[in-house]
Amino acid sequence: MAQTNFAALMTEQKKVWVLDLWKQARAKMFINKFMGKGSDSVIQHITSLTPTTNGDQAVIHLIADLIEDGITDDYTLEGNEEAMKAYDQVVKIDQLRHAVRNKGRMADQRSVIRFRENAKEQLAFWLADRLDQMAFLTLSGITYDLHNNGKSRNNRATGQKLVDLAFAADVTAPTSARHLRVSGTGITAGGTTNVTADDKLGYRHIVELKAYARDNYIRGVGANNDKYHLFVTPAGMAQLKLDPDFMANVRSAGVRGSNNPLFAGSDVLVVDGVYIHEYHHIFNTRGATAGQKWGQGGNVDGQRALFCGAQALAFADVGAGEWNEDTFDYDNQQGISYGKIFGFKKPVWMDKVTGQKQDFGVIALDTAI
Repeated sequence: MAQTNFAALMTEQKKVWVLDLWKQARAKMFINKFMGKGSDSVIQHITSLTPTTNGDQAVIHLIADLIEDGITDDYTLEGNEEAMKAYDQVVKIDQLRHAVRNKGRMADQRSVIRFRENAKEQLAFWLADRLDQMAFLTLSGITYDLHNNGKSRNNRATGQKLVDLAFAADVTAPTSARHLRVSGTGITAGGTTNVTADDKLGYRHIVELKAYARDNYIRGVGANNDKYHLFVTPAGMAQLKLDPDFMANVRSAGVRGSNNPLFAGSDVLVVDGVYIHEYHHIFNTRGATAGQKWGQGGNVDGQRALFCGAQALAFADVGAGEWNEDTFDYDNQQGISYGKIFGFKKPVWMDKVTGQKQDFGVIALDTAI
């Protein structure tokens, strides 16, 4: 039997493997459910570069509402037109790579094809997981030197940390009018220091949050721009399900019997046009050390729930990536690498309500868990 040359994949064959990996990663990505190429998506997916004076860049366009009242009767309109104001957001892109390597022929007597399959599965899961982590850290305004559970990432050499990505420097804290916290039965200006253990998310807060979003012209998604998405941790969702008001509203709004989402174990619930999703990568402090959590003493565990409308996040996705194979130790060991060019940015624009720069489509809500 002829030996299989591990590193002899043709260019077209590599394309098949890399497309397969990216397809598999997309299927595993939690954020994939909320991506779309238009401006009517929670996450706007940019797949092509735009020519600019600084070269080809990934750009998202935010169009401001018209402010002027118009011209009445037969008075002259010409010369009184209002210029449309567009806020271009440049999304920096960078490459992230990873690789797997077996221990050698005796340690891994499987076929070359099987090793490729395993590598594809492992790298696809890694990519999907890291993209999900960075997406929610970016939305939350949390720098990439922290895990999504508040634990510090290992301080590795330059080039081996997510904070070294070009777009990591563009992660910005929630802006003044987009940062709130639960305070008893209401919501107030955001801040983690004043969160107490009793400040848990409930039905009343969701109703107030939607009203706040509408009052502040945060555009929803859907045909009427009136649907929003709220992302919470599994612990946050559990607290909602234990809130009598929340349970009563979900129960009465849903179908009867075992198909009601409360009884079917659904991780998506709908209240007042707000789709509530639980996900373990929503930022929280469960992994933070004592004194580094929230509250006056730094000992209150909390979550940063995210209330999202349209264009809350931009995701630049350039190509399917690069698949490369190599051998080591006189062809005794095999290695496969994968690299992907992408970038994230939370759009910020000049808000007409506050007259200040504000996050465009997301409200960060700090709660206890």
